[in-house]
Amino acid sequence: MSDLLPLLASALILGLLGGGHCLGMCGGLMGALTLAIPPQRRTQRLRLLLAYNLGRILSYAAAGWLLGLGGWAVANSPAATALRLLAGLLLITMGLYLAGWWSGLTRVEALGHGIWRHIQPVASRLLPVSSGPRALLLGALWGWLPCGLVYSTLLWAASQGDAWHSALLMFVFGLGTWPVLIATGLAAERLTALLRQRSIRIAGGMLVILFGLWTLPGPHQHWLMGH
Repeated sequence: MSDLLPLLASALILGLLGGGHCLGMCGGLMGALTLAIPPQRRTQRLRLLLAYNLGRILSYAAAGWLLGLGGWAVANSPAATALRLLAGLLLITMGLYLAGWWSGLTRVEALGHGIWRHIQPVASRLLPVSSGPRALLLGALWGWLPCGLVYSTLLWAASQGDAWHSALLMFVFGLGTWPVLIATGLAAERLTALLRQRSIRIAGGMLVILFGLWTLPGPHQHWLMGH
C-alpha cells in the first residue's frame, strides 16, 4: 500500500491541476445543471451537486477498472512500455493545452464524440433533476463526456498494470476535480476567477508536463525525482 500512496497523491494533484481545463470543458455544463434544478429544490442544491459529481467520478473509476484490465493483461510485456509512453505523451499534450501553448488535445477529445452522441440524449431525459438518485445517474453519464484530461489520466492509471489500482487512481483523480466544479455550481466566482488566471494555468500546465516527462519510461526519471 505504501507504494501506492505516491501514485494516489499524483492522481489527486492531476485532478487539482486540471481545474482550469475542467472550467472550460464542464463549467458551462455545471452551470446548466444547476439552473436545471427546480426552484423548489434550490435549498438542496449542494446535495444535488455532490450527487452529480459522485456519479461522475464513479464513472471515472469504472473506466479506470475497464482500461486497467487491459493494462494488467499486457503487464511485463513490450506493450506495457508502449502504453506508458503513450500516457506520458498525452500528459505532456495536456500540459501544453492547460498552459495555452498548443491545442492539439482537442483532436484527442474528438475521438470520444461518437460515444457521447449516444449518451447525451439519455442524459437529457434526466433533466430537470428532481432527486439525489437522478442526479447521481446524470453525473455517471456526464462522466463519459469527451475530455482529454480524463483520457490522459486513464492511460496513465492503466499503465500501472492493476485494474483495481487503476480504478482507485481514477477515483482519487476525480476527487481532485471536485473543488472547482463544486465552486462553479455554487457560483464561487473568486475561486473560478483565480483558476482562470494565465499565470495559474501556465504553472499548472508546466507541472503536468513535468509529470508527463516523469511518466515516460527511461533513465531520466531518476534525474527528475532528484530535482
